[in-house]
Amino acid sequence: MAATKSTRRPAKGSGKTRRWSQQVTEHSDALDLEPHIFASDNPEEIAASLKRSAVNSRRRKGTAFQSAMSMLNFYINRAGRHLPKARRATLEKAKGKLREAFGRPP
Repeated sequence: MAATKSTRRPAKGSGKTRRWSQQVTEHSDALDLEPHIFASDNPEEIAASLKRSAVNSRRRKGTAFQSAMSMLNFYINRAGRHLPKARRATLEKAKGKLREAFGRPP
């Protein structure tokens, strides 16, 4: 019986995973975020910081509101199901506070 070749391919790369989403949060070119702002337990503080960063940014492509809300949603989505319920609730409240800060309807 003839030997058959394995169809498995050898592993590629060094094994180091690339976390592009973490790099976006840490090195975003659109907003200069305060360090550890998403760790705050105060939704008003999170919203105020995001608004301040978005309004002061000269590198954003959309409106200040779009940039701020986009960064908040990005953080929530990146955490996914690993985000504790209490943390998610705080960040969802921050969305409402951010809308208020920009004079947008809830």
